[in-house]
Amino acid sequence: MGRVRNLTPDDARELTELYEEYEWWEDRSVEGVRNALSETEVAVGVECETPESRDGDLVAAARVLTDYTYYANVFDVIVTADRRGEGFGNELMEAVVGHPDLQSVVGLSLLCRRGLVPYYESVGFELFDPEMEVPEGGVETLVRMTYAQTD
Repeated sequence: MGRVRNLTPDDARELTELYEEYEWWEDRSVEGVRNALSETEVAVGVECETPESRDGDLVAAARVLTDYTYYANVFDVIVTADRRGEGFGNELMEAVVGHPDLQSVVGLSLLCRRGLVPYYESVGFELFDPEMEVPEGGVETLVRMTYAQTD
């Protein structure tokens, strides 16, 4: 079906073209994506190898930032719109989960839209239970926060 390979900064132009399919990534430039790829520990792509497409077309990609021990966070998972439903997403996620550089990591996680939860469950991810035991006793609900820059 596809050929899985590691992405490098040389793949920035093709990856940027994939990102252009989504409005929320429209601000990404080739140079920005090149910089991101150069600082990404694990970046995986799937190339199409079917007769109806030029061999080597990048149809799916994901980036992983990790400390190689405790945490690995998957970002920017994408499958080109005209190839969804053909198994490229499953192939991509299998490559991410099975990547040799991530085998010693305890926690592999990602953020996704609610509508994609069933898909990610189908490839082995589980909803994260936000209630955690705390050292002081009892449980607390974890929340995700992002930094709000002030000018």
